[in-house]
Amino acid sequence: MAELASETAAAATESFAALLDESLGTDDSLEGKVLRGTIIAIEGDTAVVDVGLKSEGRVALKEFAEAGQLPELKAGDEVEVYLERMENKNGEAMLSREKAKREEAWTQLAKSFDSNDRVTGTIFGRVKGGFTVDLSGAVAFLPGSQVDIRPVRDVSPLMGTPQPFQILKMDRSRGNIVVSRRAVLEETRAEQRSELVANLKEGQVLQGVVKNITDYGAFVDLGGVDGLLHVTDISWKRINHPTEVLSIGQQVNVQVIRFNSETQRISLGMKQLEADPWEGVAAKYPVGTKFTGRVTNITDYGAFVELEAGIEGLVHVSEMSWTKKNVHPGKIVSTSQEVEVMILDVDEQKRRISLGLKQCGSNPWEGFLENHSVGSELEGEIKNITEFGLFVGLPGEIDGMVHLSDLDWNLSGEDAVKQYNKGDSVKVKVLDVDVDKERVSLGIKQLGDDPFAGSTENLKRGDVVTCTVHQVLENGMEVQIGDGAIGFIRKAELSRDRSEQQPGRFAVGEKIDARITAIDPKTRKIALSIKQREIAEEKEAVAEYGSTESGASLGDILGAAFSKAARQRDTDGNDGNDQEENKDS
Repeated sequence: MAELASETAAAATESFAALLDESLGTDDSLEGKVLRGTIIAIEGDTAVVDVGLKSEGRVALKEFAEAGQLPELKAGDEVEVYLERMENKNGEAMLSREKAKREEAWTQLAKSFDSNDRVTGTIFGRVKGGFTVDLSGAVAFLPGSQVDIRPVRDVSPLMGTPQPFQILKMDRSRGNIVVSRRAVLEETRAEQRSELVANLKEGQVLQGVVKNITDYGAFVDLGGVDGLLHVTDISWKRINHPTEVLSIGQQVNVQVIRFNSETQRISLGMKQLEADPWEGVAAKYPVGTKFTGRVTNITDYGAFVELEAGIEGLVHVSEMSWTKKNVHPGKIVSTSQEVEVMILDVDEQKRRISLGLKQCGSNPWEGFLENHSVGSELEGEIKNITEFGLFVGLPGEIDGMVHLSDLDWNLSGEDAVKQYNKGDSVKVKVLDVDVDKERVSLGIKQLGDDPFAGSTENLKRGDVVTCTVHQVLENGMEVQIGDGAIGFIRKAELSRDRSEQQPGRFAVGEKIDARITAIDPKTRKIALSIKQREIAEEKEAVAEYGSTESGASLGDILGAAFSKAARQRDTDGNDGNDQEENKDS
């Protein structure tokens, strides 16, 4: 009987085990699955959960809590848990609520990924190359490039806040999920862009964010569409670079200046939202008045001076200094320097103001004229020698010029200038002062009398004078009149007879009589003619001794005239001898 009872009990045990296996399956089939269980007790910080296994399991209460909240559990509540192992060393089932939630999340995320739906997640950590996102229990990777449309310097404001994401990639076997916040923003921006462009019009005022900055301006994100804010439209005042006023990520109010619906190019302006400082500028800055301004920019042709915010004028290089000519403006003024300027001209339509810097100081040319009138003499140093003449330093840091023609009365300018060297001290005479043209004309030869004027003082056109041959040339010859002026007889004026119009028949030192035909004080030239003298003598002889019509031949007439002239010379010679004899006696 005892053996029979033992066999019956063993059979019953085997039958129960088989039924249990059939009901729950093998251990391998249950581990790694989500099971529904019942909380049978709360013990300390754990919940005892019965999932229908040989033994219960324990799950930490914090695994049931939402972020930042306390769990609300009691005995009898049904929960879903993940079975990690059938039993641990204590003989209890190893359960996990977090892994259960993760499994639930993966299942739901897979459906969203397949249908290309957005999912909600929370950025909670930072890892190499990006961030970690909690997708209702599943942990996803958010690359740094997928956080926003434009680079984000600080992600702190985004962390801990539920936001929409797009799943880019899922790998269940490796447990990898890659999400993008940028894809969601771009899709939203595309919708906003279409709406914005449809309603966009010139003159509209919008709020935007500075997206990028270049040398010529800044690109502003208007919410799905970008507009160009040119550097000249940022402010009324001069801006050398947009970074002086703007920074990436800055919110700005802008006005649509131009909009091309075909190219969808948008030109924006910020200064248009402010009052135009150029309105009424002519009345504010009358010509001739002086103001103090700040040098904002220096160029090869001058310097720009800011009179007030948005109002700049140009001091041209020619208006910078009375005396410093051909000097770069940067050697006269410097950027940010405060200077006094005079208003020279205002063109409100062209938005231009011409300024003068030198006009705020005394004019050295006027000062020179006050102290040195025309005709006065002074001494100065030769500053430079050019093909035009000498530049001499004068009081007031100005230079005067002695032209080549004013160096010497007798020598040519090219020959006279060789007598001078740079740095020499010379005495000069003021010939002319032109304040408007900033010129002082000086002379050196004017310090003495003109020898030409002295030698020609008693000479006039038509006089017959005795000359001495000074130089024989191919086209004529130079002659000295008495002991003074030099004259010139052209080849054609050497004789009435063309055969005798040869300069070579005369010798240097030979004395001849010639008639003065012209005296030019400006060119300092005297023209003479032997031919004209001979013609004049012929006319006189004909008038005195008869004409060829009365029967006398030209030879007779001229012979009589020459005889008379000879007798006259003999008489003059005898008178001279008589005077000498009287002196001796």
